[in-house]
Amino acid sequence: MGKYASYTAGFKLKAVQYALEHVNRAASRHFGVGETSIRYARDQEKKTKGDEEDTTGFRRCQDRQVVKDKRVVFGGGSSEMLMSAAVCKLAESTAGKESLAMEAFARALRKIPTIIADNAGFDSAQLVSELRAAHSEGKKTAGINMTEAKVDDMAKLGVTEAFVVKRQVLLSAAEAAEMILRVDNIIKAAPRERHPDRSH
Repeated sequence: MGKYASYTAGFKLKAVQYALEHVNRAASRHFGVGETSIRYARDQEKKTKGDEEDTTGFRRCQDRQVVKDKRVVFGGGSSEMLMSAAVCKLAESTAGKESLAMEAFARALRKIPTIIADNAGFDSAQLVSELRAAHSEGKKTAGINMTEAKVDDMAKLGVTEAFVVKRQVLLSAAEAAEMILRVDNIIKAAPRERHPDRSH
């Protein structure tokens, strides 16, 4: 734990803040200050009363967060690709083992578009490779179009996420990863008692 903490104590927050600032600058070029758009997805499937209450509560929570901080970022994996590129760039100018940890963080960010595509049942390998190519060509607002299973312009489609929610998700995920890495001992459980097979 001591060796890990010696060079990673401050990298996480620095990398996340740098990445989020990079995404916010990109989003600001397409959205005016204080401008935001809240769109509700209409589920065509019938829901129970409890499901509707849970969904309504979640939406209200999202609305409150957006009202407090009106900044938004692009969805569809676009912001994660931007953050990954920003962290990689920062890692190049960082000496020592911190750069290795930052590169690993960048790789984790690039996994999110893959998970998005996999969850939708799409060919994630093909879509993510196209997404990376689009971002390398300077298409900073490119993301995965979940309706047509292709890489598309998230700014044109209006696919956005609340900045404050995205930030909290990343900080919570990074905090959980750090807690796992800080585990310096594993307590093995006693072997389970085996019972003879009496089926014969």
